[in-house]
Amino acid sequence: MALADRWLLPEGIKELLPPQARQAELMRRRILDLYNSWGYELVMPPLVEHLESLLTGTGHDLDLNTFKLTDRLSGHALGIRADITPQVARIDAHRLRTEGASRLCYCGSVVHTHAAHMLASRNPLQAGAELYGHAGIESDAEVIALMLETLQTAGVSDVLTLDLGHVGLFRALVAEAGLDQDQKDQFIDLLQRKAMPEIAVFIETLPVSEVLRKQLSVLPGLHGTSDVLAKARNCFNQPEAHQAIDYLAQLAELIQQRFPTVRCYFDLAELRGYHYHTGVVFAAYTPSFGQSLAKGGRYDEIGEDFGRARPATGFSTDLSTLIDLAGITAAAEKAILAPTEGDDPTLRDVVRDLRQQGFRVIQMLDGLPIPASCDRQLEKQGGEWQIKPL
Repeated sequence: MALADRWLLPEGIKELLPPQARQAELMRRRILDLYNSWGYELVMPPLVEHLESLLTGTGHDLDLNTFKLTDRLSGHALGIRADITPQVARIDAHRLRTEGASRLCYCGSVVHTHAAHMLASRNPLQAGAELYGHAGIESDAEVIALMLETLQTAGVSDVLTLDLGHVGLFRALVAEAGLDQDQKDQFIDLLQRKAMPEIAVFIETLPVSEVLRKQLSVLPGLHGTSDVLAKARNCFNQPEAHQAIDYLAQLAELIQQRFPTVRCYFDLAELRGYHYHTGVVFAAYTPSFGQSLAKGGRYDEIGEDFGRARPATGFSTDLSTLIDLAGITAAAEKAILAPTEGDDPTLRDVVRDLRQQGFRVIQMLDGLPIPASCDRQLEKQGGEWQIKPL
């Protein structure tokens, strides 16, 4: 590597400098204070864990997105976390072992081997909340409401659209069709890409009834407003499918009672995180940003993978993206310039008192220019220290 390139960051890796770093920290505090007001306890998992623990209960995508290394002390395979959610599930299952509902939140850096999309960083600042121990619609409604309040607290002012799906409908169809794992993976890939011609060819090759063939063919087009749910009820006859549809209708009603300006959009072929989600999946969007601002869902089976079966639901978001989208401009904070202390003990006390009151006070260093952020200074007049314009 050339000397000039040593100081360049890897592609997709970002750092925050003053005053943006201060802005991000203030945002982090506001978000965590919000979670605390809802009763969510803060956890701080480590950046590096045993690889097996990091990938327990997750899909192949997270495996591909995780940086891997070998521990020189033990020889074990370690991973740098690409998602904090599995770590929080481990904490709930093995460290806390709470009876009843457990509400946990977090905020920390994660690292990805590849960016989620063209605009994304490979080291996002992930924040989120998880609710364990309750399998009802109330807990899904709670975490979705907290997700929407997170976006509002972050200053997102655009109209929000809540995208809702449910993996139960897809599971009911593929179970009746008798698809093996390879066929399911292929079908999921086609649905996620909305590759309609390829979907038609794939379904045509399946040894299923004409009724089921039609149902599989209709699935990719079931996205839109609440009318989609009525259409889906008429298309599918599987009890599990009707349960999923009814669940989405009830959940959307609960959310819109609390957030009447949020638009609900249904996508019954949304299978993001299919390998670990077990029920509703959701994401929040705005017209001005082409990717989801926050996303989550129900993942009841991950606790069993950690040795303690617990229903679970939660969401996560990237604070850096929220700051950019909210259009918050970070201005350098102004400060008070204080002379060197010298032999005046009263100056030390004045500076300490000002800092305790929340003022920024920068001590002058001999031989250096006045810091650009200083717009006031401490001057001693009549035996008293006073703040004067610089």
